[in-house]
Amino acid sequence: MRYFLDCEFNGFDGPLISIALVPEVEGHGDFYAVLPCHRPQRWVEANVMPKLGAAAQSRADVVAGLSAYLAADPNPVLVADWPEDIAHAAAMLVHKGRRMVPHVRFDLINLPGFDTATMSTLPHNALADARALRREVLTREALAQTTQGSGNVAA
Repeated sequence: MRYFLDCEFNGFDGPLISIALVPEVEGHGDFYAVLPCHRPQRWVEANVMPKLGAAAQSRADVVAGLSAYLAADPNPVLVADWPEDIAHAAAMLVHKGRRMVPHVRFDLINLPGFDTATMSTLPHNALADARALRREVLTREALAQTTQGSGNVAA
């Protein structure tokens, strides 16, 4: 199954602050976790920290939670629209030199015109942004399918 991924981090190339996965299929439950952020950059302090909405957990607890969340899926695919989200998620799948999820794929997609700052219900909150990404991808896929289907109709 696909899981739509978003992360918040303390500036470009900065440490992970929060991570969210929203499954393609509704009803499977979302994953959202927050890590401690020491000395957030000014922009992050003003725009991300007030929107976290959950208490920070240790990295080990987040790794364990993420691993448990993905464990039931034999072929999880994490879909993101930003490379750094994938880098942070991949790093969270390793603990003490051991890969915590046996198989996972990543899909970096390009969505021209998509911007979580305008399309998310709570911009700079990883969970809301991952939900916006899911909504946008599924909407575009449904539209493409409808367009393809209407092109096959004989006159």
